[in-house]
Amino acid sequence: MKGSTLAMNKNKFVYAVFVAFAFVATFSACKDKRSTGLEYARNMYDPIALNPDQPVDTTNKYLSSFKGQAAQTPPANTKPVGFKEYDEFPNNQEGYVAAGATMVNPLPVDTTNLAEGKHLYTVFCSPCHGDKGNGQGHLVQIEKFSGVPSYHEGSSSRGGNMKDLTAGKIYHTITYGLNNMGSHASQITPTDRWKVVMYVQELQKGQ
Repeated sequence: MKGSTLAMNKNKFVYAVFVAFAFVATFSACKDKRSTGLEYARNMYDPIALNPDQPVDTTNKYLSSFKGQAAQTPPANTKPVGFKEYDEFPNNQEGYVAAGATMVNPLPVDTTNLAEGKHLYTVFCSPCHGDKGNGQGHLVQIEKFSGVPSYHEGSSSRGGNMKDLTAGKIYHTITYGLNNMGSHASQITPTDRWKVVMYVQELQKGQ
């Protein structure tokens, strides 16, 4: 009898503690509408590492070398893995013409490369140039800006017809950008640029 009484008292105590905890949690959540109340394992979803553009407290001795922000300029003479220099043809009209005259796509024209080129084109190029390469991508229609050329008609701002642009000229433009189009060198690797070039040359046919 005594043992059962102790067990009942223990259960009541545990229940009372649970009710008290639930009350405190509910009260803390309702106290401030902006508050999330008690949070479980917050460090599981709050990153410990610095965000790229996060301001940094330079008074902290461990962060003093960050110069005020988390994103830092890489040390001099360092290169990303797989990076290849493209300084053979400078970012000017002369470099553009030279690239068009001498550069040849090193990749074979096959279904795999064309399919990958189409995918890359859809991701990076079609928002402006359109799925068919007609210069009527959805960003053009939404933003109502003009000047995006069609690959199979019209002329280039650098001279010549768009449908006659060589692989080297297209590669040069992807690398450096032109007019409102920015450089895509940081988004598309050199090999993948050639796949995009390959697909753009299919769009030049206007089929």
